[in-house]
Amino acid sequence: MILRAATRLFSAKGFKETSMAELSRMSGVAGGTIFYHFKNKEELFLSILEGFKSDIVEEFERYRRERKFDTGLDMIEGTISFYFYLVGRMEDRFLLLHRHDAYELAEVNPLCGEYLQSIYNCLLDIFEQAVQLGQKDGSIADMPARKTAMIILCMVDGLARFNTYKLYDAGALYNELMQSCRRMLQNNQTQQQEVDSC
Repeated sequence: MILRAATRLFSAKGFKETSMAELSRMSGVAGGTIFYHFKNKEELFLSILEGFKSDIVEEFERYRRERKFDTGLDMIEGTISFYFYLVGRMEDRFLLLHRHDAYELAEVNPLCGEYLQSIYNCLLDIFEQAVQLGQKDGSIADMPARKTAMIILCMVDGLARFNTYKLYDAGALYNELMQSCRRMLQNNQTQQQEVDSC
């Protein structure tokens, strides 16, 4: 209850503007009980980040166990789709991740910086594995896998931020995003085969 309420407050108001008294009121948990579990607001925030990373890993592992991909390129496309699904399902936590004050806290709290970096590294690892698979099966061109994963994550997460902040509907650009990723990733032979089949 504490973590759920804190996630909603931090994502809506930011770290600085969220008070423990307000958290107590919103969660219905006495202040003393909150401090029994979390010694301060920073520790509570870090617990949310840690849980978020664990949930992302668990969700993607489950998704990949349940889905079979013919190629690494198919896995990239599936991973992008699932990423947007998670952004919608974990909206409060992604909003918290996208808030600037989390990174301000990271400047004075190195542990917070490590947690934020570990979340993004986890996401990068997921995309990098798909790129590497595609390079092995020939569906993705030979290029630096980590850098390629970073470019894809930036494109996907940037669009997710637009959606999170209600600036633009991510679904409206979904097809264009997929086409851009295909053009960027496919090796020339695969592209030529697609042209020939048309």
